[in-house]
Amino acid sequence: MLGGLLVMGGLGALCGVGLALASKIFYVYVDPKHEAVTDALPGANCGGCGFAGCAANAAAMVAGKSSPSSCVAGGPDVAAEVARILGVSVEAREPYFAHPGCRYGIHEADLKYLYSGIADCRAAMILGGGAKVCPIGCLGLGTCVRACPFGALSMGTDNLPVVDTERCTGCGTCERVCPKHIITLTSTSERMIGEYVTDECTAPCQRSCPTGINIPAFIREIRNNNYEAALAIIKEKCPLPLICGYICPAPCELACRRNLVDEAVAINPLKRFVADHEMRTGKHLTPFKAPGSEQKIAVVGGGAEGLTLSYYLARLSYQPTIFEAKPQLGGILRYVIAEDRLPRKVLDHEIAGILEVGVEARTNVIMGRDVDLMSLFEEGFDAVVLSKGGFDSRQILQPNPSGYDASVPGVFTMLDFIHLLNEEKKMDPVRRAVVVHSGLEGLQLARRCIAAGTQKVTIVSNLPFPELPVELQDSKKLAAEGIMVRPSNVVIGLKGISKRLVRVSVEETDPEGGFFGEQETIRTDTLILPAGRLPEFVFVRTQQAEDLEPGEIAWETIETFRTFPGRNDGICTPPEPGRISDSSAVVKSLLSGRRLTRAIHRYFSGGTIPPLDHLVCEADTVLDVAEVHDVGPSERERPAILDVAGDSKRAWIFPSEYPGLDEASARREAERCLACGLICYRKQK
Repeated sequence: MLGGLLVMGGLGALCGVGLALASKIFYVYVDPKHEAVTDALPGANCGGCGFAGCAANAAAMVAGKSSPSSCVAGGPDVAAEVARILGVSVEAREPYFAHPGCRYGIHEADLKYLYSGIADCRAAMILGGGAKVCPIGCLGLGTCVRACPFGALSMGTDNLPVVDTERCTGCGTCERVCPKHIITLTSTSERMIGEYVTDECTAPCQRSCPTGINIPAFIREIRNNNYEAALAIIKEKCPLPLICGYICPAPCELACRRNLVDEAVAINPLKRFVADHEMRTGKHLTPFKAPGSEQKIAVVGGGAEGLTLSYYLARLSYQPTIFEAKPQLGGILRYVIAEDRLPRKVLDHEIAGILEVGVEARTNVIMGRDVDLMSLFEEGFDAVVLSKGGFDSRQILQPNPSGYDASVPGVFTMLDFIHLLNEEKKMDPVRRAVVVHSGLEGLQLARRCIAAGTQKVTIVSNLPFPELPVELQDSKKLAAEGIMVRPSNVVIGLKGISKRLVRVSVEETDPEGGFFGEQETIRTDTLILPAGRLPEFVFVRTQQAEDLEPGEIAWETIETFRTFPGRNDGICTPPEPGRISDSSAVVKSLLSGRRLTRAIHRYFSGGTIPPLDHLVCEADTVLDVAEVHDVGPSERERPAILDVAGDSKRAWIFPSEYPGLDEASARREAERCLACGLICYRKQK
């Protein structure tokens, strides 16, 4: 009996030891935060968060790979509870909605063949990209509809998905399953700072618009008698629609497909019609404002570009303040363009609308005289943007008693610097200089600097060494003079402390115009640029600087237009395609303002400014059609005037002297629009 008890006790002890060891070996630690977050989630396992169920999303939240608000089924209460568990805060998020980017269903588009296979877009995609001739056209088999976990999608009578914005949570499931990426997530902010790319459906007029307005969309709203909706679409890309209605050269009309039949749609007069409608109401359209962190931005320059930048910054919930040298805002719009071309009541109306969004303006303030980087940062601004216009603007609008543009410490245009040397005007000693130039003029200026006492001059050129002038290829001789040449380099950034420039960052390029990513910092106190104007610099405060004295502020520039493809000259990259040293038209300054907004918003919201690829405006070729079928002629509507005999006539008259289109004419003109897509267009029944 005793032996049996001992045996049983021994076996029990052995089993206990074994179980204890097994628990140690096979123990899986469960983070209590993970359990708590999982319990807080609704358990729907809908996949709307992009993870395989609520447990997977909870693990991603705890690991910091997913946002507390990523559970689209749970709503704000669940997001707040998850944030409480994780010890973080939840900020307001702008709503995103699914957006189908195709305009013509399978029955209206041109087809390559009839598809009768598996009713799934992904299966149809395997067979030659689908039945449509258009390579990016919606295949219309409803895969996105079946994938939507919230029933927010349905197929319309035209075989295109229809979004119920009340049900859509912006989860992105439809976007992930669409094989052609026709249906995407979008928001007002993304449309404001977005650009058209080659793999989306765009009309010829859309691609030709200097500001990027979605022209078919706003004309469709005019047809539907929704004038405020039309204006809202226009203002997503162009904050000065009435001004553009008077002065825009309307390249969109040159690209209009109706030119293949009779005459272009009166796109610019239609834009002016809805803007006139707003002015007649006596109040401005209240635009959507996204939630944001409300950083303060100083915008130097109150012309078209500065007004545009400030408008979109305000709509993104930043706090912009315009610093304008003249008594009134407007720049060239007010002080150069004649009033009979642009009535001042129109200009004042547009500027008032921008100020109403939340833009502050300070006039009679000159950068470099009344304020500078140091004083603006001391005042609490998180960024300072130069949008002062071209060399002609500076001469006409902002005469500077000092004789040069003193906006940025230590930065000169070559014209200004040579003028100071020739006039022997007093300026700070130049110990180390960087000259951005590829010709002999840059070498001559470098030698003048050395003769004036500069210790070292670095010439930065974007040309490769074999393409430089022979005089710039003799490295040994130039080094003996104190001159160093850096071929295949561009300046990509400035760093300074308070009122002095201390460093210039350069990056090496390859012969094809790309970048090796090899960056280097040059100590300098003077940068001399080849253009007759300063670029649109964006300055932000930084903590990464050595030798800071009490009260000093370190600053640096951020990327702006170099994130766009095409010509890349570092911080001297032009704001829009085709620009050399100044905006080719005032209207293009609106595009520059929007692109500056993108850079600032991306920097403050994500810390990086991602580059944009495959832009339509940079593409060598875009799919298009050379002829249209089944489209009858239709006379273009023009403002009605009275001839000397008293008979009604229609003629194109200078728009500032006569009213634009009346409502009936605008509605008829909107009907002439073919509602074009990439290659599709509205055919007559």
